[in-house]
Amino acid sequence: MSSLRIALTRRVDGTVVFRCTRDDGTAVWQVHERANARFFPAHDLTHFAVETTLGYGDAFYGLTAAGWALTDFGSPWPRGPLPPRALEVELIVGFLDRERMDLAAGGALWTAADFATQAAAYYAEHGRREAPPLLDDPALERVRAARDALLARWAAVPAGDSLTLDFPLDR
Repeated sequence: MSSLRIALTRRVDGTVVFRCTRDDGTAVWQVHERANARFFPAHDLTHFAVETTLGYGDAFYGLTAAGWALTDFGSPWPRGPLPPRALEVELIVGFLDRERMDLAAGGALWTAADFATQAAAYYAEHGRREAPPLLDDPALERVRAARDALLARWAAVPAGDSLTLDFPLDR
């Protein structure tokens, strides 16, 4: 079974190194500093939870395994727009990031209906014609449980060590 090896390394200087190693040995990586060192590990782990729990093999981690560079996922979009399923994942992960920040500020968990309302508004605002992704409450609970377990594992990683995950590619 092939996989993409993902490593988040918490360095003693407070930075975080995010590295993805493909089966052929090539790798892409980024160093996150300051606020990015707090935000991106949770974001990247949320991607892992969403993509593995909901069965997306063709979103961020699948595209990275297929040769995309990390800089391909943002402006100026050297590979062009993200494929539709990758956009679905970005929307779900973005909403889960917002929900996590809202919770930290005393907000509440979003229901599947909340997600659907936000997704429909986002698609309408951006002129997207296809139907937005719909999740039911049990799917959201499974994703949150997977994400929370990953975040707990990350929180336990001491400076100088790494959290390593394998994203399965044969699905």
